[in-house]
Amino acid sequence: MSTQVPMTVQGAEALRAELTELKTVTRPRIVADIATAREHGDLKENAEYHAAREQQGFCEGRIQEIEAKLSNVQIIDVTKLPNTGKVIFGTTVTILNVETDDETTYHIVGEDEANFKIGKISIGSPIARGLIGKSVDDIAKIQTPAGVVEYEILEVLYR
Repeated sequence: MSTQVPMTVQGAEALRAELTELKTVTRPRIVADIATAREHGDLKENAEYHAAREQQGFCEGRIQEIEAKLSNVQIIDVTKLPNTGKVIFGTTVTILNVETDDETTYHIVGEDEANFKIGKISIGSPIARGLIGKSVDDIAKIQTPAGVVEYEILEVLYR
């Protein structure tokens, strides 16, 4: 039995868009590339053919991966949940490093949606795990490679 994969509405939409792109644009292009390469003759020494077949393998693998994830997805829309002020999956949290006074905002998302550069952190990350269940003005102690860092929760948005 497979486990449910938590994902935001935006994350699920992005995966569906990628799947559509792979099936309607990328896959037909690769099939055409293979057909063109076959016309060039001997397949044993045809680099274009082998490259197109390799691309096809990657494309089909990614399609299967996305379909599997979407079949087990649990879409969580925090905009439809009552704002209790607690940090949960899908919330956007602004935190303050108590020691350095650095303020940071993170959106807690699923594994596939995480992109630290744009402030989206995975639900499985140490920071997210340390913040889950906390409320505004709480202090979260998070273990980092440099030691324990204390963060004060300044704001929790359900958007």
